[in-house]
Amino acid sequence: MAAANASKTQATDVVGQIVYALRAMGVAPIPRNYQLFYEAYIGANGALTQRLAALGSYASQEELDDLAAEFLGTAQVEVIERVHDKLLVELEGLLTLLRQEQQSMESYTRLLGETATRINSKANYSTDIIRNAIKLLTDATGDQMAQGERTVGSMVEHSQEMDQVRRELDEYKRIANTDSLTRLANRRAFDERLAALYDAAPNLPVAALILADIDNFKKINDSFGHPVGDKILSSVASVIRANVRKDLFVARTGGEEFAIIVEGNTADEVMLICERIRCALETRSFRNSRSGVQYGPITISLGYSMGSQAADAGALYANADIALYHAKHTGRNRTVLFDESLRGDYAGKNWLIYRG
Repeated sequence: MAAANASKTQATDVVGQIVYALRAMGVAPIPRNYQLFYEAYIGANGALTQRLAALGSYASQEELDDLAAEFLGTAQVEVIERVHDKLLVELEGLLTLLRQEQQSMESYTRLLGETATRINSKANYSTDIIRNAIKLLTDATGDQMAQGERTVGSMVEHSQEMDQVRRELDEYKRIANTDSLTRLANRRAFDERLAALYDAAPNLPVAALILADIDNFKKINDSFGHPVGDKILSSVASVIRANVRKDLFVARTGGEEFAIIVEGNTADEVMLICERIRCALETRSFRNSRSGVQYGPITISLGYSMGSQAADAGALYANADIALYHAKHTGRNRTVLFDESLRGDYAGKNWLIYRG
């Protein structure tokens, strides 16, 4: 329970950091701005972070939207704004219908009460009164039934519109949680999934986090250019996805780093998963089909930690990162399982030296 609470606290802290950044820059806390700041400060997008900081305090909404269009694409902004507006319209429509139905029922109830009182009054008892009362009740009941049918029809229409809104929200969530280059989950989706891992504490002994980093990726970009680098990132993502079970969560967490959340496997079985990925990449040919230029060999280093080795999501990520550091530092193109003995060697080291 304590671990789960710690994970939820971390998620809350992320939200708090973004809200604080919005306030500090005098930015309106609307959905599309939250999305932009998340990518800048949590999504490991260094270029976006620098550009956003350069705007200074009280950036205009137009400047923010220009950044969103450049770094996130207009699709995300358009979807969330359109869905937000439609949701408000449909909710207001439903509330209006419910108010009208309530008023109609209140009028009908009053009429029933008044008619019953009149019939029960012996002083006013007569055949005409009964006949008129029956006619009045019949007409009122027919009107109320017609009103109910109209309300039901309108509710069905609103329900259909709400279904469309739900589909659009699902599409927004898919876009917002997907890395546009590799089509894997992105850092936002990864953070949420990793935090949720500790909500199911009994599964921790057979849960693990794998971090994988392409070896010498900077040299690839420097030698062949970023477009080639992007193609290799996409190809590596495809290899990873093709060599793990469909139920495993795979994300690109930033740059050339990938993460895999494994549930239901022992440490030895996780090692086999890592080695299957590593060997698949090691033996794959990365070649330009037109020019014949070889971009490889492309290799990957992997580090992983079991869920039971960490008290919360943050500690699990740190453990896997330490294991990845050792995989890089001891020769690359290998897999390392976290062990407490590795922590001392990691402390104080410039990990960035071994990225790549």
